[in-house]
Formats: sequence, C-alpha cells, structure tokens
Amino acid sequence: MTKNIAVLVSGGGTNLQALIDAQARGEIVNGSITAVIASTPEAYALERAKKAGIPGYVLARSDYPSAQAMTLALVDKLHELGIDLVVMAGFMTIVTGELFQAYENAVINIHPSLIPSFCGKGCYGLHVHEKALAYGVKLSGATVHFVTEECDAGPIILQKSVEVLPDDTPEVLQRRIMEQCEWKLLPRAVSLFCQDRLKVEGRTVRVLDGAE
Repeated sequence: MTKNIAVLVSGGGTNLQALIDAQARGEIVNGSITAVIASTPEAYALERAKKAGIPGYVLARSDYPSAQAMTLALVDKLHELGIDLVVMAGFMTIVTGELFQAYENAVINIHPSLIPSFCGKGCYGLHVHEKALAYGVKLSGATVHFVTEECDAGPIILQKSVEVLPDDTPEVLQRRIMEQCEWKLLPRAVSLFCQDRLKVEGRTVRVLDGAE
C-alpha cells in the first residue's frame, strides 16, 4: 500500500521542491506527498505545494499556548490525514515528544553537516556552514536521520560529503551542500522508507536490499 507523506516546512521549501521533483520523476517508490504543513502562513513552501497540487495546512506556534499543545494538534492533524511518514524539511518550530511517540522511527530530518559534527542547539541554516568553515574542515555534507527528542541525535539513515574549498563562503558552501547532497539524499531516504527498506537496530540504520 502506498505510504502517505507529510512534509513540515517553515520557509522557502527548497528540500520540499526536491521531493516534489523526485516524485514527478517517479523516484519516490511506494510513497506520495499528500500534505504540506507550515508553521507560518507566509512560508513560500506553501506556494510550491499549491503549484504541485498538494494540500497545504498551517499550524502556527502562536496559535497555541505551548509547544506541547501545538505538537498535540500536529499529531491529531497527521492522524486525521492518514500520514505514514513525517519529513521535517526546514521546520523551525520546536515540537515535543508526543510526535516521536506517535511516529516512532517515522519522522526524518535533513541536517546540513556530517553529524555528529556541527549539530545540536543553535546549529541551523548558515550557522552550520559558518562553524564548519571556522573549524577548517576539509569535508562537509548532509545527513538524513530519524528524529528523536534529542536534537540532531537520532539514528543516521544516509550521509553524503562534499569538499570544502579554500575560497568558500558560508553561502557558497550551503549551496553546494544543498545541490550535491541534500536534494539527492532526502528523496532517496524517503523512497527507502516507503519501500520498507530501513531497519533500525539501536543507533544503526540498515538499508535492506531491494530493486532500485
């Protein structure tokens, strides 16, 4: 049975677009993006969803008295929509443990570094690439992982690296990692999940054999 995917967004939605494009090419096997849920009505990602004919919803943190109340409303919406997989694609709102209890090993996130480097509290957006350049690493990249209550600490599904070049700025490195890593890794991880080819064993995620 085809798995229903919800993508959670807060901003421009470049990773959402990568998923939409991959779906159009038939690269998300046994899965379909059936909802885009934004944390703000101004998120441009909602326009991307509309153009692709995907229903969009808004759950603004400011409409709820606490992060927990918002999370419970989110879980209710996901259940109401029959969602099987939740993808965090630049979702900047804090959610509480109820989401991960309801969707254990079924919430995935993309992070723009090779975890465990440059991750955790305060490491998001350009900050990640600023830290990588300041540290002087020769490789950086992206990580797709299952989300748990501990920030950026869930089991790693896929990783891909790129070279850090001598003249890189945070913006240039960010663009290279998006184009060469994020936009390729995320659709692949989503497709593997939808094919039931990801097996979590403690901290390790095994990718099971199957037709590509």
